Amino acid sequence: MNIAVFASGRGSNFCAIARAAKKNDLAGARISLLVCDNPRALVIRRAKEFKIKTLLALREDFYDKASFEHAIIQRLKADNIDLVVLAGFMRMLSADFVKTFRQRIMNIHPALLPAFKGSTAIRDAFIYGSKATGVTVHFVDALMDHGPIILQEAVKIGRKDTLPVLEEKIHKLEHKLYPEAIRLFAKGKLSVRGRKVLALTR
Repeated sequence: MNIAVFASGRGSNFCAIARAAKKNDLAGARISLLVCDNPRALVIRRAKEFKIKTLLALREDFYDKASFEHAIIQRLKADNIDLVVLAGFMRMLSADFVKTFRQRIMNIHPALLPAFKGSTAIRDAFIYGSKATGVTVHFVDALMDHGPIILQEAVKIGRKDTLPVLEEKIHKLEHKLYPEAIRLFAKGKLSVRGRKVLALTR
């Protein structure tokens, strides 16, 4: 099974997935392509270290969002991509893109959705004073941080935790849950009915 990982930054989840694939821990799935929209992103260098091809897709090179996404879709089809994995990709995909890969796009979010949506979820939970937050892996639909939940696990926020400590806890859990969700998909153990994921057997 061929995976395309979309990332815009450091690529820590990209590395966690790539390491799992290298250990043959993804039920035969592998990262075939990195799609990145930031030429200065550290994840590009990390992809080279794993000998994974990179598609650098810059929005400014295209007339509009539709043509930008069309070029990416054509490359995904050419590379026979079975699953799109969003790992810190800082662009929201259009409804047309999501429809093209319906129930074949995953995202990971550093909170227990539907709580604390958005790009500052860890900080928001910390400032709010929550006693717990967590990580959610979900299928992507046309709305932000929305769609059928695949895996979800909580992280306690200790009284003495600082924001960097909480961030480290969250990232550690992300690196565990994302490969697990991909493995379940590769094994054919995920079945979506409406907004629910059924037949989930670890």
